[in-house]
Amino acid sequence: MNIDLQAREITPLRHTYSHVARQIGGDKVASRYQEATFGAQPMANFHYRPTWDPAFELFDKRRSRIVLADWYVLKDPRQFYYATWTMTRAKQQDAMESNFQFVEQRGMLSLMSDALRDKTLEILMPLRHAAWGANMNNAAICAYGYGTAFTAPAMFHAMDNLGVAQYLTRLGLAMGDAQTLDDGKQRWMEAPEWQGLRRLVEDTLVIEDPFELFVAQNLAIDGLLYPLVYGSFVDDHVALQGGTAVAMLTSFMPEWHAESARWIDAVVKAAGAESGANRDLLRGWAGQWADRAQAALSPVARLALGEPGEAALTEAREQLQTRLDKAGLKA
Repeated sequence: MNIDLQAREITPLRHTYSHVARQIGGDKVASRYQEATFGAQPMANFHYRPTWDPAFELFDKRRSRIVLADWYVLKDPRQFYYATWTMTRAKQQDAMESNFQFVEQRGMLSLMSDALRDKTLEILMPLRHAAWGANMNNAAICAYGYGTAFTAPAMFHAMDNLGVAQYLTRLGLAMGDAQTLDDGKQRWMEAPEWQGLRRLVEDTLVIEDPFELFVAQNLAIDGLLYPLVYGSFVDDHVALQGGTAVAMLTSFMPEWHAESARWIDAVVKAAGAESGANRDLLRGWAGQWADRAQAALSPVARLALGEPGEAALTEAREQLQTRLDKAGLKA
C-alpha cells in the first residue's frame, strides 16, 4: 500500500478580529496583548444607568476630566494581560518563597540587633495599611475608569498592592508574632508620625476622577514612598546594619515598583501628549499630590532615618520629577 502525504498551506481569511484590526491599522497578525485588550471596553447598549450616580452611564469616559479621542492609546509597555501578568508574578513568587526559605533555615532574622529589629517593624508594619489603601484605589480606577488598556492593568496593580501587604504581613510574623501586626495597626491609627500619611491615604479614597486618582496614588504617593522606604531605609540603612534578611524578604517591592513605573509613566505621557489641557491637568495633579505626599512622608522619613531622612525624601522627590520631565510634564 502506498500512502501519499502532502503538505497543504491554508491561507487564513483574516489574521485577527475586526475590532482589533481597526486599532492596529488593518488586518495584521496581532499580539495576544492586543487581542486581549483592544476593543474589550463596553461602549453601547447599557441596560440602565447606575442608580447611585444616574448622571453617568455604567462605563462613561466623562467621569474623568482627561479627554482622549481613543482611550486605547494608554498602552502598557509591559504588554500585560491576565496570562502574562500571572506568569510574571508566579516567577516572582517562587523567588520570594526561596528567599523566605533561605532566611528562615539560616536563622538570619535572629542575627539582627533588637534595636534594628524594632526600628524595622516600626517603619514597615504600618505600611500594610498604606498598601491596602493603594489596593482599594486601584480597584476604584478599574471600576470607574474607561478603556481596557487603562482599567485592566489597574486591577492587576490593585492585586499587586495586596501582595505587597501580604509580604509585609509575612515579614512581621517572621520577625515577631500576631501582636507585631496589631502594634503596626496601632501606630497607623495613633502615632503622630503616621497621621499625615494616613490622612493622605484616606483622602485619596474619595477622589472621584479615576485619572486623578491614578496620578495621586500610583505616581505621586508611591513614587515617593517606595524609593524612600525600600531604597533609602531598607537597602541603604537596614541592610548595611545587619538586616540583609529584611532586604531579601522585601525584594519584591522595589523590583515591582521599578517595573510598574514603566506602565505609569507611559500612561501619563500618552495622556499628556493628547492636548495642552491634558498636560496642564496632569501637571497640576502631579504637583499637588506630590507636595502632599512629601509633607506626609516627612515625619516618617525622620522617624526611619533621623536627620538624613529629609535628604532621602528630597532625593526621592527629585527622582519623581525626573520621571515627570521625561513624560513631558516639566514643572
